[in-house]
Amino acid sequence: MAKVLFTTPVLEHPPAGGPQLRIENSIKALDRVCELHVVSRVNRQNLGGQEAESYYNGLCRSFSYSPSCVRHSTNRYLRKAQTLFGSLTGMDVQQDTRFLLDMVARLGIDLVWFGYGNISFPLIQAVRAARPQLKLVCDTDSVWSRFVMRELPYARGARRRASIERQGRQKEAEEHAWVQLCDVTTAVSGIDAEYYRSISPEPERVRQFSNVIDLTSYRDIPPPPAEFKHPCMFLAGTFGHYNSPMDTAARWVLDEVLPYVQAQIPDMHFYIVGRGSDRTLGYASGPSVTVTGKLPSVLPYLCHADVSIVPLKFESGTRFKILEAAACGVPIVSTVLGAEGLPVANGEHILLADEAEPFAAAVVEMIRNKPFANKLANNCRELVQRDFSIEHLECEAQEILQSLEG
Repeated sequence: MAKVLFTTPVLEHPPAGGPQLRIENSIKALDRVCELHVVSRVNRQNLGGQEAESYYNGLCRSFSYSPSCVRHSTNRYLRKAQTLFGSLTGMDVQQDTRFLLDMVARLGIDLVWFGYGNISFPLIQAVRAARPQLKLVCDTDSVWSRFVMRELPYARGARRRASIERQGRQKEAEEHAWVQLCDVTTAVSGIDAEYYRSISPEPERVRQFSNVIDLTSYRDIPPPPAEFKHPCMFLAGTFGHYNSPMDTAARWVLDEVLPYVQAQIPDMHFYIVGRGSDRTLGYASGPSVTVTGKLPSVLPYLCHADVSIVPLKFESGTRFKILEAAACGVPIVSTVLGAEGLPVANGEHILLADEAEPFAAAVVEMIRNKPFANKLANNCRELVQRDFSIEHLECEAQEILQSLEG
């Protein structure tokens, strides 16, 4: 059995968003097929405290913290920047590299797996330079250059557009570099895999490692919150700054979609749930809108929603919002980009629309035509149960490890 050292700059329990959910489920799947040792580059406080540490200790052979953890800020805004952009100093990279390579030597590690590798490039470079023969996996959650550049049509001001273009070019350069440095680059979908293969000198080194969910986490339906309102639509994600994909999506629904919906269903309620939503969108709270901020779990809201919406205009990767709503049997309305990378069909699994009025009409259809909505929800749940479980990810992990043998 292969010995794998998994290190990540994104980790939290309970997982507070898609990135954290991806990493947690990756750890679960990998531990089933290898001897797994986890090094968190998130400190105990930001991880979730002693309870979270104990949880992850139970998922792997060993669990430890990298030296750079002491430099992770407790300030929520700086910590978000550190998490999103992997802002390690040169000293952090050197210390973390020495720490990881000491573990490699001490434990006889076969390969180092960089969870959330998109934002770990300096560390990948340093480890590769120090150990040219060590097998490395860059595990991506998206095509980060697309994540950045897709904001351009929605950006305001020349300074913002210039910043986006600069960041996008930097990420493109890193992507071209790590597909050569690493023995395997993972992609969450066939669409992402096509991109990485197109820039890789050895396309066979790009492998799929999907976003999945642990279906056991969705078997028990919690009661709804007090005074939960119907009919309602539900939007969950990580919010926090004006230009983020989720904030942009939520404002589009508030300003353009919700008025169309309420013209036909006056008592429609809109729930906005997730980290940072109260800070950036709290102004919208009122009789027909509830903004919750971060919650211990979205399930009390999601499980009882009439429709879950994924109104993203720019992003990359695949959406846990769709996987989780499907697991809970909730009908889904999404933009085309919001469903990117998932094998869902319009009118069979979900409804797709990119403009405000058709998007609103799809929401209204889900509310008024319950047999149709239930049919789509059941079809989507069957798809997720078949192709997006931990067991599916376990098989993908096994295939990646087998490709690296010898």
